[in-house]
Amino acid sequence: MSIVILPSEWVDSERSARFQEFFGPLFKRAIDFTLASIGIVILLPVFAAIAVGVKLDSPGPIFYSQERVGRNRRQRRDTLPSGERRKADAFGRPFMIYKFRTMVADAERHTGPVWASAQDSRITPLGRFLRRSRLDETAQLWNVLRGDMSLVGPRPERPTFVQSLSVSLPDYPKRCGVLPGITGLAQVKSNYDTSVESVSRKLQYDLYYLKNGRLLLDIKIMAATVKVMAKGDGAH
Repeated sequence: MSIVILPSEWVDSERSARFQEFFGPLFKRAIDFTLASIGIVILLPVFAAIAVGVKLDSPGPIFYSQERVGRNRRQRRDTLPSGERRKADAFGRPFMIYKFRTMVADAERHTGPVWASAQDSRITPLGRFLRRSRLDETAQLWNVLRGDMSLVGPRPERPTFVQSLSVSLPDYPKRCGVLPGITGLAQVKSNYDTSVESVSRKLQYDLYYLKNGRLLLDIKIMAATVKVMAKGDGAH
């Protein structure tokens, strides 16, 4: 078996970066669509069991939807007037994210948008299991099919939190530079957000992913996610 040695101009780092920038998202999207389609088919019996369990567990809908901030698809930062850069960085295209419901219906009616706590009384008994196993997030395979999300990427946040966190953490808006994901490096390395401090820790993982995200890293993250789901680690 012969070994092919590429000419130096084929492995030029700048050209490689341009190739990755152009074809990387297309390749990633193809993988996302394929795996999400297969996942939905395979998990249909699981979805049916979860749906029945949610309806029996507490009154309310099976699914929970909420507006989240997606990818910033506006023009590049360096082409924007300085006064517009902050706005373009901080917010992306809004979309509705879907989950299997884990809290009582209208959980935020009296509190407004708040993070869930470890002993949150709003979480239903079945909801605690779904959160611990991350099975509530599997409904977002539909978001992946729609192109709102990727399998791997920074977790999408609510507009009100994006706005406030962008003030506290200047680098936070950079997360909107890629499609948000069902899972991500921050999710397998840490638990749910509970404070600005926990968000700051997870942000470092997100920034690392933005800089080093490649197919191999995505595969490692997905493998780690399966382990987290099996062990119930890192969740309330």
